[in-house]
Amino acid sequence: MRGPGKQLKGRAARLAQVLPAGSNSAARTPFVLLVVLLLGGGLIALLLLNSALSEGSFRLTDLKKRTTDLTDEQQALQRDVDDLSAPYALERRARELGMVPGGSPAFLDPDGTVRGAPGAAPTAPGAQPSAQFAPQPPAAPSAGPSGEPSARPSVLEETSTSPVPASGTPAPTTPGR
Repeated sequence: MRGPGKQLKGRAARLAQVLPAGSNSAARTPFVLLVVLLLGGGLIALLLLNSALSEGSFRLTDLKKRTTDLTDEQQALQRDVDDLSAPYALERRARELGMVPGGSPAFLDPDGTVRGAPGAAPTAPGAQPSAQFAPQPPAAPSAGPSGEPSARPSVLEETSTSPVPASGTPAPTTPGR
């Protein structure tokens, strides 16, 4: 048997020189500390990432709810516009305002002639035409400086029969007409 006082010989002596004879725990301490720090840092990073994702998820849920509410409001407003612009609603509102359906229309040709028979619209029963929209009688021809009636037609006559505007210059023409 070998005792503690005996020297190692051969291969064992060479290995003893390469490997320290002291405690191996001193060499492992920095490695263990590094592993613990890396694991702790990773866990903290995962916790922060999870918190950020949760916050984003809550924000996304709130924005989706807000979008749904705004879409519902927009659809309700569009439904109200559609109801108010329907033909029956427009006709009812026009009758409440005292408006009546127009008669047959008359058209003005480019040469100034009138096509069709213009007429006044029928009045609603019990409704009186407003003074603001009542037709005005044609103005009497005004006397010129010599005391004779002016040869210039009234504005109504100009628009219905004359292709020349009130300024006295002919209207521009387009080629090919």
